[in-house]
Amino acid sequence: MSFLTQAKKNWWGRWPGRAAAVAAAALVAACGGGGTDGGPLTCSAADEKIWLREYMDDWYFWYKVSPSPDPAGYLSVDSYFNALLYQGGLPDFPRADDWSYMVSQEAYDRTFGDGRTLGYGVMVAGIEVQGHPDWPLYIRYVEPGSPAALAGLQRGDRILTVNGKPASQIISDNNYADLSPVNTGDVVTLGIRNDDGDSTVRLTATIYDLDPVPYSRVITTPDGRKMGYVQVKDMIDQALAPFDAVFGQFKAAGVQDVILDLRYNGGGLISVADKIASFPNGAATNGKVFASLLYNDKRSGNNESFRFQNYANATGLSRVYVLTGPRTCSASEQVINGLRPYVNVVTIGDTTCGKPVGFLPQADGCGSVVNAVNFESVNSRNEGRYFDGFDATCPVAEDFSQPQGSEADPLIIAAEDHADGFGCPTLSASQKTKILGLRKPSERPKWVEAGERRGMIGR
Repeated sequence: MSFLTQAKKNWWGRWPGRAAAVAAAALVAACGGGGTDGGPLTCSAADEKIWLREYMDDWYFWYKVSPSPDPAGYLSVDSYFNALLYQGGLPDFPRADDWSYMVSQEAYDRTFGDGRTLGYGVMVAGIEVQGHPDWPLYIRYVEPGSPAALAGLQRGDRILTVNGKPASQIISDNNYADLSPVNTGDVVTLGIRNDDGDSTVRLTATIYDLDPVPYSRVITTPDGRKMGYVQVKDMIDQALAPFDAVFGQFKAAGVQDVILDLRYNGGGLISVADKIASFPNGAATNGKVFASLLYNDKRSGNNESFRFQNYANATGLSRVYVLTGPRTCSASEQVINGLRPYVNVVTIGDTTCGKPVGFLPQADGCGSVVNAVNFESVNSRNEGRYFDGFDATCPVAEDFSQPQGSEADPLIIAAEDHADGFGCPTLSASQKTKILGLRKPSERPKWVEAGERRGMIGR
């Protein structure tokens, strides 16, 4: 089976038009004759809150142990939704649900239908400096084609101010909201320091195409091994064709190892994660379980498994390197979990975010999509519930002054050395302070930065 033939069978392709696809994809399979899947009777706040309580009692993964307060005590739909979420405490599920959220239908369709986003395109290393207002705040990633990219901003540029507020205040407040625009045309003014000196950059928010596979190359290690390196930023359908092309180049080059850079991948469609995980090993895992999605006891009939596939450009390797960090989340974590029963997965970087649960998005018919945790995800050995994330095989601190994926990127250097048989690097004392995985789980940041799209969507 060719990759492109299979790609045409993705879940968007089941519907006759994009608008219909988006609407249908956002809806959980209906029970028939209305019910919680049919949306509220009207779009009044009162009816929406009543519908939300019924929907959560039916579909929410933790419905048995989550609060169910009277909706009349809450002024807004959002505040009531938050009041319905699981508060944590069970031995198997210690963390409170800080993942479920509601988003506008427009924003959901834009990302998972059109592969586009609204933003400035500048992403900072805020998690790494939490609690350290005296540390510099660096740009860690600039999305290609975004206003930030067009303005010439780069990874390693230092943020001095955001809309006049010093970086130290932003770090102290843990408030990066100014970097997340609400509407097209919103403006942010940044004070920037780089090798050219200090400058002021004004960015205007726009809608631009995402580039989910922004960079790849073939690496030759010091001992002569060939490694294929590829960044995957978003698990959306638009990643599939370029990813297939990259692996065609890897196969032609005869790579002996593959490096999947998922350090900034917050997840997305599990069907895309399945396809991405299928390429390194190919025929050896064809038809075997990549992930199983397990719903609550009311919805166990929705349980399903995603299976590895064999594509023409698959490389058939027994070892995979995955570059990870605190933003490696959800569907990208499932790539690690799904591959582990079959291949040697070597993770390099920092501990992942710890989100082994996901959503089956539900449109409410009133302009919003509910992303409430509906299922947990496990691999073929029934392993899951990694709420503390996956620790790195080789803990390595990022260096934001170096281009991601370059010869000087410390995560790349560590992967090359490991492939050449030299094991993991030894961390210096200063490097250890930058590794979030060395902190207690309760001390790791849980908030989401500007531009991050976290989730594991059961499609």
